Amino acid sequence: MPSDRALKFMNAAHRVLLRVTGGRVGRSFGKMPAVELTTVGRKSGKVHTVMLTVPVTEGDTRVVVASRGGDDRHPAWFLNLQANPVVQLSVQGQPAQSMHARVANPEERARLWPQVTAAYKGYAGYQKRTDREIPLVLLEPTA
Repeated sequence: MPSDRALKFMNAAHRVLLRVTGGRVGRSFGKMPAVELTTVGRKSGKVHTVMLTVPVTEGDTRVVVASRGGDDRHPAWFLNLQANPVVQLSVQGQPAQSMHARVANPEERARLWPQVTAAYKGYAGYQKRTDREIPLVLLEPTA
């Protein structure tokens, strides 16, 4: 699994790529749009931003996957939003929107997981690498 340092480097490189190309490169991964998710640190109280992909969108709700590449640990951004579910989401350079994050319930996950793995087959491989159930997080507008 990638180290925390490697993950931070990849996120920083993604942001640089978006900035250098004026958003022409890096706005999506396959058919999944790339988004910036901003959370508040559960321990530090500091603002943290991470680049993620959205494999499923239903109306105004966007689904992100707390996979961490199939690691046995949840990603830090997931732990942060569990502590404070009010997050900011920026899509394709648009102004950030306030969203409420929640973990999909078992019925939602059962319905969404096939759509997630259809969008990116790698998620199924990530799930096979770990004993933890990879959470699907629903980001819903606050207003």
